[in-house]
Amino acid sequence: MKHKLIRSSVRETVGDFAPAFVDYTEKVLFGDVWRRGQLSLRERSLITVATLVAGEHVSQLPYHLNLAKENGISEEELVEIITQLAFYVGWPRAASAIQIAKDVFCKEKESLA
Repeated sequence: MKHKLIRSSVRETVGDFAPAFVDYTEKVLFGDVWRRGQLSLRERSLITVATLVAGEHVSQLPYHLNLAKENGISEEELVEIITQLAFYVGWPRAASAIQIAKDVFCKEKESLA
């Protein structure tokens, strides 16, 4: 069973600059890999967020924190994941990720108010 199609923001951000990159992102990454049924979307989000924090790839983190929430992971769980990662990938990486998570989650709450 294939999962729902994940919408990427890559077309809006770099579509006119890197059309092949957009094509691979939409067709291969989100059109195939993310839709495979062997892992749930929740599991894929857990793996992705952990990998982004571990690799200190913070520019991708806001998008994937929001996607993780869409895929059933609570803000509390995401903060807990980052907290545990601090002991395995380094405190500065986790501290950067916690700040980004706070910014993403607080900005979201402000826009709802």
